[in-house]
Amino acid sequence: MSTLTTPSGDRPALGGSIGAVSAGRKIKDRIVQALVYLAFALAVVPLLSVLWTVLSNGLERLDGTFFYYSMNGVGGRDEGGGAYHAIVGTLEQVALTSAIAVPIAVLTAVYLVEYGGGGRLARAVGFFVDVMTGIPSIVAGLFVLALWLLTLGFGFSGFAGSLALTILMIPTVVRATEEMLKLVPNDLREASYALGVPRWRTVCFVVLPTALPGIVTGVMLAVARVMGETAPLLLTIFFTKAINTNPFEGPQAALPTFIWEQAGDPNQASIDRAWTGALVLILLIMLFNLGARLLARMFRTVSR
Repeated sequence: MSTLTTPSGDRPALGGSIGAVSAGRKIKDRIVQALVYLAFALAVVPLLSVLWTVLSNGLERLDGTFFYYSMNGVGGRDEGGGAYHAIVGTLEQVALTSAIAVPIAVLTAVYLVEYGGGGRLARAVGFFVDVMTGIPSIVAGLFVLALWLLTLGFGFSGFAGSLALTILMIPTVVRATEEMLKLVPNDLREASYALGVPRWRTVCFVVLPTALPGIVTGVMLAVARVMGETAPLLLTIFFTKAINTNPFEGPQAALPTFIWEQAGDPNQASIDRAWTGALVLILLIMLFNLGARLLARMFRTVSR
């Protein structure tokens, strides 16, 4: 067997060449790693700046009065007042939105993954889901305003706001659920079918429980997104400074509209309330995300 030699009859120094290649790869790896860290720092700086600004301006009014009282009878220059009515409205509207959007979105994702099979109807549904994902939030509000309020004659209400938020929430949950269902191994489905289990029972008792942690996370991310929407609520729930715990009748407040209204008042007391409302909204979203992670971890532990 012949060996590779140089013109002088000596073998090439392969060790030195490999060492040089390894050193070059290490340098490139360190450069890319540094760029990744730099990009992460650039992304975190604005986030930390926003959090610090909201915290520094919102902590001044973060007291019991803010959580237990509404703005009924409180003027822009007056001290005191709170966002109790807005917090109640936001929680009720998000609960109604989730109750409507989550079942529709999950069933749509189940059809696309388990029953659609890439057919014409499945492609059409997927196309419309993609279109709905890019719809501006104010368009959803205008649609509900034109159909629910002007055409059908219903009045401003928290439920009308929930309908607008549902349009925004459905495509997000559909895509998140669809991706989680695709991650379920086909071996689980085939094992269930081999035991003679019908498809609908396989989906309900094998596929969905396996994908449940990811589905819950996707739902909570969608909730966090719609909770901060302002434009559709301005057109559907109107404004009120009083407490309205009935989302099906009469105007109802929400934290985004509360922030928008208070920030538009030039008085310092109103601006302070707006900052505190923004802080409370961020805290609520953080609590929902934390709850989603805990639920996902709990479901993952139980499934094991």
